[in-house]
Amino acid sequence: MSESDAPGELGLVQRLVNTLDVETGRDELAATGGPAAFAATHGLDLSGVATAELVELREGLRAALLGHAGAEAPTGGLATLGTLLGRAPLVVRLEPGGQAVLAAAPGARGIAALTARVAAAVAVGEVSGEWRRLKACHAADCAWAYYDRSPAGRRRWCSMSVCGSRAKMRSYRDRRRSAAG
Repeated sequence: MSESDAPGELGLVQRLVNTLDVETGRDELAATGGPAAFAATHGLDLSGVATAELVELREGLRAALLGHAGAEAPTGGLATLGTLLGRAPLVVRLEPGGQAVLAAAPGARGIAALTARVAAAVAVGEVSGEWRRLKACHAADCAWAYYDRSPAGRRRWCSMSVCGSRAKMRSYRDRRRSAAG
């Protein structure tokens, strides 16, 4: 696990968002067999699920994660995500020790099962404070999902050495141009 990997089931959310590399345009879900490969990796059955449904969930999550990083979140994405999570079939299950666990309802399949797992991860992460630390890079040409482990939780970029440096250099050049002009 790398420093930027999200803990627990938030890792599923992070990996779903990162199926699209915004910089290169490479979309793992759009590739032949992409949804099946993602499903197999995460113990899901997504047979019969339209790629568009997965993309809708992914981009709704990206909108929320951009908001966590301080960027303006696309409102359409947040509204869509709210609708999808509101339909998630969830149950509270009691573990042998009496601990309550939020989980996908028994029998949930396809996009409903994935959405339920995402909804449970978001709800549990909100309570623990971990959900707000899952962010999407503030750089418009990146938007990569990362987990902010910084003490203050105020990172804006997936990597200070790449996206952060580029942003700071652009800002510096803009200031220089303004001062010269």
